Amino acid sequence: MKKILIVALCILVSFSVSAQKADKDGWIKLFNGKSFKGWTINENPDSFSISDGVIKIDGPRAHMFYTGKVENHDFKNFELKMQIKTMPGANSGVFIHTAYQEGGWPEKGYEIQVNQSHGDWRKTGSVYSFKDVRDTYVSDEEWYTKHIIVNGEQVTVKVNGEVVNEYTESKDREPIGDSPKKLSSGTIALQAHDPNSVIYYKDIMIKPLP
Repeated sequence: MKKILIVALCILVSFSVSAQKADKDGWIKLFNGKSFKGWTINENPDSFSISDGVIKIDGPRAHMFYTGKVENHDFKNFELKMQIKTMPGANSGVFIHTAYQEGGWPEKGYEIQVNQSHGDWRKTGSVYSFKDVRDTYVSDEEWYTKHIIVNGEQVTVKVNGEVVNEYTESKDREPIGDSPKKLSSGTIALQAHDPNSVIYYKDIMIKPLP
C-alpha cells in the first residue's frame, strides 16, 4: 500500500511539473483552459469566467494577474502569445511588466491595447499612451493571434503575424524619471475594462528569452 501511494505521488508530481514544461519550441502554457489556477483576480472577480477552454470577460473593471510558478511570475525578456476575440464596442488590454494590486488601473508596467471598435481611438497593438496605433487589423467577433515580444528596451506587437507596432523606450518617450510605467520586469495581466466590454481569451502562452 505504501509503495502504491509513493508511485501515485510520483506520478502526480511528474504531471504537475510537466504541465509547466516548455514545448519543443520553448512555449509554456499559462492558462490550463479549466480553472484560474496560477492567476489572481482583483476587485470584481465575477467579471471573469471560463467555458470550453475560453476565458470570457464580461463585467465591471477588474484585472487578472498571473501569479503562478512559471518564472515565479516575474518575466523580463519574453514572447507572449494568445488568441483573442472582441465583441462590438469592447475594450481590454494585456499588461506587461506589471504587479498585482487590489484595485484600480495597474500602476506598474505597460498596457498593450485590445480594441477594435470601442470609442477610445487607441486601437489593438498600442503601447497605451506611449506609442499608439490608430488603424485596426482585425474585426470584432473574429479570433486573432496577438504576439507581444519584449526584449531589452523594445516591445514588438504582432497581430496575426503582422508587426503593427514597435516601441523603443529610449526613443519613443520622454525621460522616465520615477514613473513605474516602464520596462523592468514583472507579471502579465488581462483587463476587464467596463460592463459593456465582452472579450474572449484562450491559448495564453509564454516563451522566456535570455
